[in-house]
Amino acid sequence: MPPIRLKPTHDGTYTVYRGSQVLMSGLTRAQAESLVARAAA
Repeated sequence: MPPIRLKPTHDGTYTVYRGSQVLMSGLTRAQAESLVARAAA
């Protein structure tokens, strides 16, 4: 399974990806990091 990663966007929010697939967008950094942590558990 591809790794989950987050990238900042031009508007200050974050997008969470699994490989090239977008899982969620428009998140704060804290929300994005929480999602990545839960997915990795």
